Amino acid sequence: MGKVINFEDRAVATLRARVAAAEEANQDLIAFARGHSGAVASIHEAVLAAVEAEGFDHLIHIVTQDWPQILGLDAVAVALYVGGKGMRADASGLQFVDPRVIERSISGFEGVVLRGVERGHPLFGPACDLIRAEALVRLDSETPLPKGLLALGQRGEQGFETRHGSELLVFLGRVLTRCMGRWLIP
Repeated sequence: MGKVINFEDRAVATLRARVAAAEEANQDLIAFARGHSGAVASIHEAVLAAVEAEGFDHLIHIVTQDWPQILGLDAVAVALYVGGKGMRADASGLQFVDPRVIERSISGFEGVVLRGVERGHPLFGPACDLIRAEALVRLDSETPLPKGLLALGQRGEQGFETRHGSELLVFLGRVLTRCMGRWLIP
């Protein structure tokens, strides 16, 4: 007489494991979607604030003073160069810098660099010692407009979702360059 093998217990255990894995993946997807939605809303709010600027100085004020709160960041700096002149602006004000520093900062990458750091980019100025995660957004413009870098920093270490986050930041950088052009070209 043959022996009957019971597959039911093993099949039920396998199905339970698959359902648990699918549920965990679903929760991760929901958490990502909520976070992504919040990031999109923050970027939209930052763009609207920039579009409402009443001049170039006001635009730089919005970027360095208002964007940190809007975007949930600890530091935002903008560095621009044109011709033989360079400048950087952050929450502490405006300083002139060697344009070669900015040129070197944007060479070697297109779009956005997202990274964890021991110390933030020097263009953050006094805040660079506090920065542990940064996004560097290249600002490309046609001559005679300046080129430069938008530096976004956080004190806390951050694991980045590079594809989706970088697309939003490229958009933010492009809006900023267009807004600058609006005020810098007569």
